Amino acid sequence: MRKICLAPLAGVTNITAREFFTDLGAELTHTEMISCEGLIRNNPKTFDMLKISDYEAPLIIQLFAPDENVLLNGAENLLKIVNHKNFYGLGVNMACPMPKVTKNSCGAALLKKPDTAFKMIKNISSFKIPVWVKIRKLENKIDTFKFIELLLNAGADNVCIHGRTQAQRYEGKSDKQIVFDSAKEFPGKISASGDVWTLNDINEYFSNNCEYVMLARGAIANPWLFSEYHGIQKTKPQKLNDILKLAERTKNLLNEHKGLVALKKFSLSLLKGFEGGAELRNKICMSQNYSDAINILMQNI
Repeated sequence: MRKICLAPLAGVTNITAREFFTDLGAELTHTEMISCEGLIRNNPKTFDMLKISDYEAPLIIQLFAPDENVLLNGAENLLKIVNHKNFYGLGVNMACPMPKVTKNSCGAALLKKPDTAFKMIKNISSFKIPVWVKIRKLENKIDTFKFIELLLNAGADNVCIHGRTQAQRYEGKSDKQIVFDSAKEFPGKISASGDVWTLNDINEYFSNNCEYVMLARGAIANPWLFSEYHGIQKTKPQKLNDILKLAERTKNLLNEHKGLVALKKFSLSLLKGFEGGAELRNKICMSQNYSDAINILMQNI
């Protein structure tokens, strides 16, 4: 199998960003986290996040919910409207460590509720479509293995492990060894997340039996890591064209503000190591409108 994927990223992995990363070589993508409460309430903004592009890689729609009933009802509402060739499966987030998520018993809070986690996965596995779960490592290897086994027995097809605990959030180093050990213990079922910054990181996970490698913050830091993995080295003009295409597509398909946000976010990675890059980044980030940011970038590259 061995595929490199775009991890779910709040505020990043919208429809046009997923197209962007697909063009660069992502072989599977994720939506931002979708609230099952929002799906149940028929929240228009929540349903807007379910748009799927003809131009993106197979897509996992990642859901978050506090219990099995909310997850099931939300997923049922989702499946009534999602019917697209690029829809690959459902993801369940049990990894997000941020208090605004965990205080509602969602995300990584579920790591402390194994019975609820089991019921959640058992319920949605009844839909007979692939079910992926994203978790964090627990306090020790035995507990981590037990939780993974519980999820697989409940019907999960794949478990992606981020090698930090809930308490660590995104600080410190990700424990790659727990991911390696899990991939050995549960062959063909484990994907990797955490500190994927270089080709060496990707290859290290694959050489230790991980099925998929998820790029998250590393994808923002260097979107062209996907291309590099596939043996494609892009020039700075080619990278600039990638970013401008993303910004224009985002402006036209979503809105100008989101186009400006995309331009600012990914221009930072383009300008790394560029002479005068820090000053140019500041100018772009201070831009108040889309046209000004485009002009500043174009005049200085």
